[in-house]
Formats: sequence, C-alpha cells, structure tokens
Amino acid sequence: MKPQNFEELLGEITPEAYENLKEAVELSRWQDGQRLTAEQQAHCMQLIIAYELRNVPEDQRSGFISDRCKSN
Repeated sequence: MKPQNFEELLGEITPEAYENLKEAVELSRWQDGQRLTAEQQAHCMQLIIAYELRNVPEDQRSGFISDRCKSN
C-alpha cells in the first residue's frame, strides 16, 4: 500500500533504503545512473534528516559538528 503522507513514508524507510538515499544524494545519481533532479535531491535530504532524527545517534547524523574544541 502506498504511503499517504510523509510520516507514513518515513516509517517505511529501512536502514538499507536510508543508505541508498544517502548514496544517491552524495553522488547526485540513483543507483541506475540517472541524475537526481533538484526536487528529488531536496526530498531525499528531508527524508535523510528526518530518518536520522528518529534512528541515528546525534553524533553520527549528517552534518554533525561537535561543540568540543579539540585544539587544547
């Protein structure tokens, strides 16, 4: 059954699908080589961020920057 909204879609993302989305965004291409459109890129990023908020420790999320200064 097709997801009816963003929350349903997010709930159906498997760890494998999440990794595939990340790879597609990183390469700007789907696994079959087709380029992502700007809209697809934006939607994938929204899903990645939302998935990570629910399933990935904060320090392992995309774009994480530690607030600790390591120069001391």
